[in-house]
Amino acid sequence: EQEDQECSETHMSVLWYAGQLAITYYDTEDCSIYFMPDVADNEDLKLLQKVIGEVSPRCIVTSAKQDQNIAKFLTNLTTNNGDKDIRKPEIVLFPNIDFGLEVSKQRILSRQFPFIPSHMTATEKILYLSSIIPFESPLMIRALGGLLKFLDRRRIGVELEDSTTAVPILAFKKYVLSDTVNMDQDTYCVLQIFKSDIHPSVYKLSGGLKEGFSLYGILNRCKCKWGEKLLRLWLTRPTRNLAELNKRLDVIHFFLQAQNHETVLTLQGCLKNIKNVPLILKRMTLSNTKVSDWQALHKTVYSAVCLRDTCRSLPNTIGLFQTISHIFTDDLQYIGSLISKVVDFEGSSSENRFTVRPNVDPTIDEKKRKLMGLSDFLTEVARKELEALDNHIPSCCVIYIPLIGFLLSIPRLPTMVDKSDFEIEGLDFMFLSEDKLHYRSARTKELDSLLGDLHCEIRDQETLIMHQLQTKILEKSEVLNSVVEYTAHLDVLLALAEMARENAYCRPQFTHRHGFHIKDGRHPLMELCAKTFVANPIYSGEATRRIKIITGPNSSGKSVYLKQVGLIVFMALIGSYVPAAEAEIGVIDGIYTRIHSRESVSVGLSTFMIDLNQVAKAVNNATERSLVLIDEFGKGTNTLDGLSLLAAVLRYWISQGTRCPQIFVSTNFHSLMQLELLPDTPLLEYLTMETHQDGDELIFFYQIKQGMSTVSHAANISALEGMPAKIIERGVEVSELIRNGKAIKRIDHPSKVDWMEKCKSVVEKFLRLDLEDPQLDLEEFMREEVLPSAASVL
Repeated sequence: EQEDQECSETHMSVLWYAGQLAITYYDTEDCSIYFMPDVADNEDLKLLQKVIGEVSPRCIVTSAKQDQNIAKFLTNLTTNNGDKDIRKPEIVLFPNIDFGLEVSKQRILSRQFPFIPSHMTATEKILYLSSIIPFESPLMIRALGGLLKFLDRRRIGVELEDSTTAVPILAFKKYVLSDTVNMDQDTYCVLQIFKSDIHPSVYKLSGGLKEGFSLYGILNRCKCKWGEKLLRLWLTRPTRNLAELNKRLDVIHFFLQAQNHETVLTLQGCLKNIKNVPLILKRMTLSNTKVSDWQALHKTVYSAVCLRDTCRSLPNTIGLFQTISHIFTDDLQYIGSLISKVVDFEGSSSENRFTVRPNVDPTIDEKKRKLMGLSDFLTEVARKELEALDNHIPSCCVIYIPLIGFLLSIPRLPTMVDKSDFEIEGLDFMFLSEDKLHYRSARTKELDSLLGDLHCEIRDQETLIMHQLQTKILEKSEVLNSVVEYTAHLDVLLALAEMARENAYCRPQFTHRHGFHIKDGRHPLMELCAKTFVANPIYSGEATRRIKIITGPNSSGKSVYLKQVGLIVFMALIGSYVPAAEAEIGVIDGIYTRIHSRESVSVGLSTFMIDLNQVAKAVNNATERSLVLIDEFGKGTNTLDGLSLLAAVLRYWISQGTRCPQIFVSTNFHSLMQLELLPDTPLLEYLTMETHQDGDELIFFYQIKQGMSTVSHAANISALEGMPAKIIERGVEVSELIRNGKAIKRIDHPSKVDWMEKCKSVVEKFLRLDLEDPQLDLEEFMREEVLPSAASVL
């Protein structure tokens, strides 16, 4: 079944005052408001920048009376965004009075929310909301009040509805941004965690992009939409909360056990039936529910009950199973039972509207019985009408038209030409349609008074029952929101378990020590592309070998090794199994990279400036708990300057001792080792990619080992890439001359004998010149004879 796709947007309200930040935002996809209680944020507003980067709001609402720091921040957000592919948010300023604390509280408490039972008193409603919304965070309450004002003014999602229809708000949810590992967009790009490609289908070109070959792409085995959304969220928020990570790993470990395979299949089968519940609830609040929505909700509810019953049979030691067993309450069965008893799915599908099952409403049943027996009754009425009509009329019938009523239908006779011919005594002419004349008679008028407009009455009463059913379900929407949340968790962990089973991943072990030890690590993307992939160990100690300097020829696997380190650590930080035989991961608070240079035209910076910017982020922000990956830094400028910068950065980190980050650097600056630009310290370890020279052929083993490479093998790599042999030979020749300190001779310079012959030719032309000849044109002689020859000589 194809689910309806709606464009998702978020609208954010932000306040920052006296070092405290408050954020709330509305997500149109699930019609929920997310809030972040008051939290400290410095003048640089890095936390706000992180949240905006994750949420990508369409609009940012704030007070017109703001501190200059946030005013400057928002100005830069809309004007200095160099990446043309990233949509700039619209900044909306409201008067400061709209963010008043008392005004905002009143705005929250006076609003009607569909998830609050209608029978609650005002006091009970306040207590109910205070259990969801932290009223002790005044700045957040003010931001929420401003957001509600904005939603009502813009009428987000209900622009075309009646003015009395409010913007649907189905839930309040806490936005959590704690223990998150720091990673910038460059790191996500170079590690290929997400990758957008143009959709190959011409029918979907207007829809934008599809997910390409990326970590998200290979991990996404989710069965429902909300699982996919949560997986993307986990990838954007790697965490260092070891308790949370181990909870996720415990669930994956359970699913990987052979005796639990049947349970996995049962859970996956149920997850396929979890539909877009927030969209259905939104349509209920707007009274736009479709027949397919009732079918989807019915299927979702009973699938959720199946998930709950399955989890109740699983070990209580795993927190997720225990949570689902308790959170998925009997309200689900209540909702499912209501829908089953009320909704006539077969009738609804055939009539393409909501219809009620028999024995729900006696009045509707009676009217439907009348409607079903109406055909035979109308045939009898038509027979009596025909007896009273003129003998020239061969036949007639009585029909029912909704909103018009019962009519007598007579075929048009050849003698009936003008409208005056349509008049029949005792009948009121109504209209002509398809050579049929329609009249009201005394009997049809009596039928109208006795039976009424049955179709419309039945539809009106069924619509009323639908509204009552929707109200009952919306009052129980809390359990439906819980279904969406926890089935998404279950779906993601099942997807990660499936990937781990297929590719022989191992469970990472976390330690509070710094560093990590990984046995036979593999690149999760590269191993799916290569016929054979060589696994490599990764070791970084707490007091020694914290800085790795990796050398080796181009194409030997240095960059792949660096990305492999980053991806294995990253996968562990989202709670996934990792591609390795064994993995022990220490505390990580950030991953910084300088591997690939982004496209530089739109940002107005040179490639080397961007490289410097990426390294500067690592130098300024990396701690002893950070991982830094640097590939070929310094190659974008003069060789001497690039080497000096690289050595200076490494010496800076070496000077920090055991407080330096875990650093992996690949380089072709062999002078870094040959000139001994770095001190001899146990923090340093030199590694190289193993190769073997077999005559003119260079063989790559793609195996990391201790040591260093002093030869780049550029000639061999050039030959492998198809460079002409003549160019390679000259390159080798020049390289040897430079290495040995000898002068480089030009190969296009003529020999001395040739030069003397050309000079002699020019002299002979002057000697043959007759200066007394009156027809001699010296200018033409110099231009045509001398200058071409002189140019080759000079």
